[in-house]
Amino acid sequence: MTVPKAEPEAHDRRSLHERIAADLRDDIMSGELPPGANLPSTAQLRTRFDASNATIQKALQLLKDERLVVGRAGAAVTVREHRQRTIHPATSLTPAAPGEPFPWLTEAAKHGTDARITLLDVTETNPPADIRTALDLGDEDTAILRSQLLLIDDEPAELVKSYYPLDIARDTPLTNHHRVKGGTATLLRQLGHTPHHCVDRVSARVPTQEQFEALRLPGSLPVLCTLRVVYTADGRPIEVTSMVKAGHLYELQYEFVPEASGDRAER
Repeated sequence: MTVPKAEPEAHDRRSLHERIAADLRDDIMSGELPPGANLPSTAQLRTRFDASNATIQKALQLLKDERLVVGRAGAAVTVREHRQRTIHPATSLTPAAPGEPFPWLTEAAKHGTDARITLLDVTETNPPADIRTALDLGDEDTAILRSQLLLIDDEPAELVKSYYPLDIARDTPLTNHHRVKGGTATLLRQLGHTPHHCVDRVSARVPTQEQFEALRLPGSLPVLCTLRVVYTADGRPIEVTSMVKAGHLYELQYEFVPEASGDRAER
């Protein structure tokens, strides 16, 4: 009887400075090193990681390039005050009150940040396969695409691409090359297509060239991708949005409450 060979142990093939940066990045993301805290000294890091001075400095430079820490040679390296932001996806479905700005802008302002939205393009296009499937479109069907870049303190935060069925978007502000006052959730309600619930699919991916450039990514770190499908009460998909943000700078927070039926729904 042949005994199967044991699987070889996984080996981290990254360079030492990348591995050190990864461990320090995790300390920052978990809050072990909170915003405003100084990183351990170079001497302490040399001891912890059994690494040379030059290797430690290369690791710290990665974190600086990623906008997680700030500091200069000969001075303490400090975790940035806004080293990680928490996004609450449910807020984007909340309709804006009359005369109020898009909810995302309002939410960002609560944290003392300067947020703005840049409309990149509005066009009729044949969407990618996952978007067509979500909108129940055929292979040759088209939809209205609205592309936007969300910025916080002049730094790219999120690349957003929203798709709408032609029969909903045609002859409405969704086709105009202007931002929709109050956000699309508000407009859809006004058009008689009230968003009832949404389904989010979240994944981590290697950024495309477009995403890399739009988000000004510092290297090969993954991006956090959310594909959101918004439905009416009768189950019709009325909006599909692809949202991409830097995985090392943002996290998503979902809150759930139990329903009487035992199901769980986003609050």
